Amino acid sequence: MVQGFSREPGTHGPLTEVAPEGIRRITLWAAAIALGGFLFGFDTGVVSGALLYIKEDFDLNSFEQGSVVSVLLIGAVVGATSAGRLADRLGRRKALRLIGVVFVVGTAIAALANGYLTLMAGRIVLGLSVGAASATVPVYLSEISPTKIRGRLLTMNQLMITIGILVAYLVNLAFASSEAWRAMFAVGAIPALLMIAATLWLLPESPQWLIAHGQEDVARRGIAELTDEATADELIRRGRQRMAEDREKQRRNEAAGGKGTRRLLAPDVRPALVVGLTLAAVQQFAGINTIIYYAPTIIQQTGLDASNAILYSVFIGLINLVMTLVAIRLVDRVGRRPMVLVSLALMTVSIFMLGLAFVVGMNSELTLVFMVIYIAAFAGGLGPVFWTLIGEIFPPSVRAEGSSLSTAVNWVSNFVVSLAFLPLANLIGQGETFWIFAGICLFAFLFVGRYLPETRGRDPEQIEEALDARFKHRPDHPDRPGGPGKTASPQKGRSR
Repeated sequence: MVQGFSREPGTHGPLTEVAPEGIRRITLWAAAIALGGFLFGFDTGVVSGALLYIKEDFDLNSFEQGSVVSVLLIGAVVGATSAGRLADRLGRRKALRLIGVVFVVGTAIAALANGYLTLMAGRIVLGLSVGAASATVPVYLSEISPTKIRGRLLTMNQLMITIGILVAYLVNLAFASSEAWRAMFAVGAIPALLMIAATLWLLPESPQWLIAHGQEDVARRGIAELTDEATADELIRRGRQRMAEDREKQRRNEAAGGKGTRRLLAPDVRPALVVGLTLAAVQQFAGINTIIYYAPTIIQQTGLDASNAILYSVFIGLINLVMTLVAIRLVDRVGRRPMVLVSLALMTVSIFMLGLAFVVGMNSELTLVFMVIYIAAFAGGLGPVFWTLIGEIFPPSVRAEGSSLSTAVNWVSNFVVSLAFLPLANLIGQGETFWIFAGICLFAFLFVGRYLPETRGRDPEQIEEALDARFKHRPDHPDRPGGPGKTASPQKGRSR
């Protein structure tokens, strides 16, 4: 908490490890917080099966089908861009509670919709909640996470997203025989209510938010329950010192004309902003949600009927979940950077081959193999690690705003891709559309290779210096994580 607990004393990191019992408590809190990610995943996945029956009930054309999927993303952009201010004003816990309430309302509207326009309204409200959740959850997780397991807890957001997608596919399968798409949507109210309950009776407020709002005694008590009084006092002191330094930086930038979100354009933050926004865009323009949203539709086009298409989509969701679990095991061992590079390399090859399968008319089984490899590559790297990175790369003073803006760009990109996919596939061909995604994956591979440093085990100041070094074409020395003029013990396993 308060930027985590490091393995060694010094001026750049908190003080000590958390006891196993404390780790278990923090992990439970993280799982409850990540229910926001579950809602994100559930609402992403459930529409894929429901759409097969909605289009018949409401007689939707291809544009209207795409809009039912993508209109949620308009709400998500609004929710994501407002989430930073909301979480800073109300606190992380109250913001998450409000998000749950909005999700319940949106679910009710969508499940009871009597026509296309009402359904669209419900999807927009749902978008507000999932967008706000996707921006709030990484910040909240980052601020309760000890350094040693920070990557693991931040990837829990993606784990819950993938569990949400899998559960949505299973719900679709359960109601497929009755074609009860309203029930598919309605099930989403259950995790939303659980998240609301967790914010009322289980979750603590972020210590960083408490310190920033003059509630140091509350923060101290919470930290002391996990460590001891001396550690709590030291962490509070360091948190206060870091915030004072951030305020001084902010004051200097405001004097130079950088106020509010314009603080993100300050020279010391700009590299993080470029990396965050670029990764946010390419994560979607790489094509992942065309498969998540339209998996049954794509599979139908290989010659299978609707029920079999939904069944195969469950298998895809299971692969997505398993590989996310693998990523969670590796992210604090292997590091963020190598996982993203390997992921993007495999994604480039597999989605190119998926496009080729459609162009030359390969059989259904081979097409599904390429689709599964692509999903596995995404879920084992870029998918979860993106959410880890946006919780790490921004300085604490602008973390909520940086995460919020990155998430908004992610949702805008999601919107563009999901709305354009079917019309573009109809215009130039499905295989050729997948080739466009392959080109974007290749660009992302080259960008990450040049500009993304390793963040594993590094404090915010060290991450800032590593980003600055890469953007100024200087070597980022993994054996000197503190940067020039600072001392820090070597840490094994860091990659450049």
